[in-house]
Amino acid sequence: MRVLVVGAGGVGSAAAGIARRREFFSRYVVADYDLARAVRVVDSVADDRFVAAQIDASDASAVAELCRAHEITHVLNAVDPRFVMPVFEGAHAAGADYLDMAMSLSHPHPDDPYHRTGVKLGDEQFAAATAWAAAGRLALVGIGVEPGLSDIFAKYAAEHLFARIDEVGVRDGGNLVVEGYEFAPSFSVWTTIEECLNPPVIYEKGRGWFTTEPLSEPEMFDFPGGIGPVECVHVEHEEVLLIPRWVDAGKVTFKYGLGREFIDVLRTLHKLGLDRTEPVRVGAASVSPRDVVAAVLPDPATLGDKMSGKTCAGTLVKGLGKDFAPREVYLYHLVDNEWSMREYGSQAVVWQTAINPIVALELLAAGVWKGTGVLGPEAFDPMPFLDKLVEYGSPWEMREQ
Repeated sequence: MRVLVVGAGGVGSAAAGIARRREFFSRYVVADYDLARAVRVVDSVADDRFVAAQIDASDASAVAELCRAHEITHVLNAVDPRFVMPVFEGAHAAGADYLDMAMSLSHPHPDDPYHRTGVKLGDEQFAAATAWAAAGRLALVGIGVEPGLSDIFAKYAAEHLFARIDEVGVRDGGNLVVEGYEFAPSFSVWTTIEECLNPPVIYEKGRGWFTTEPLSEPEMFDFPGGIGPVECVHVEHEEVLLIPRWVDAGKVTFKYGLGREFIDVLRTLHKLGLDRTEPVRVGAASVSPRDVVAAVLPDPATLGDKMSGKTCAGTLVKGLGKDFAPREVYLYHLVDNEWSMREYGSQAVVWQTAINPIVALELLAAGVWKGTGVLGPEAFDPMPFLDKLVEYGSPWEMREQ
């Protein structure tokens, strides 16, 4: 296997640190628009299998050219979701398989955005499924932690724990604190704004997909690992678009444990128009307001040594167990920032995201996971993945509610 990772930011650099300990690949190219950043990642792993390259992720032909130059078999997309389609298309043009952790962007319904879906997350990619299958190539989409591991939890629950699933609710929360900052997102703020301020999607059997108000229906969810209760609200996320395609569930939701302060900041950004991506004129320059917000906030990859606490990603499943008695479980994955920094030098949120595509790549390299077309994590056997996660030293857990 010869891997190209597009993006040397927080997740891209964490993925390299995880992959360095594995033997399933012969070449690992770390590419970024900023060549110096890619070089820093390669230097940090000190492994001859790793090389750095420069790339413009907005240019599909550049992605294809780099794939051909290094005889790449698998492309891992680790850049913001606005670059999903050119990287996706570049991999296909080069005859490489493809993985990502966030799917192609949505576009709200033009007339009724808070009730009806417009272009949904991943629609552009699923539209190309026939072409990928005809080429005998695989695009494994949404294989981070959320989406990704959360979807695998849903598939595991459907196959091994439940006779009937009434609801799948992905719940994400943590108690991470960044010392010295009043406001410092632990993940890409560009992506965070996108998913939190777009109309969230909900799925119900018989009704299909529909939308609601951003940051709506707050609930207190008690997270394990000493995190405790965190206020969670609806945000737009890929699991709601992926899980119903492969898992029979009455309802699917995603709620993010943002906390009241974070929610208030996001609402203020929206009121001021600072969540917009369309460029505005500022003197002689044209700039995107959201890019300005991202530029003035710290790079999440640099915050690890200032962070403390844990992050939890998990899937709450309700229904009838195999004995047809009511059952409710929370399948989850915890990462302590102190541990991830000590073991890998990566902060908890980006590390938790990055481990999952590396596990998936290893399963694909071994032929344990196989497929063609555009597929989500739910399309594969969940047990080899969950077993491999334990082998990597980062076990998952389950709580009976």
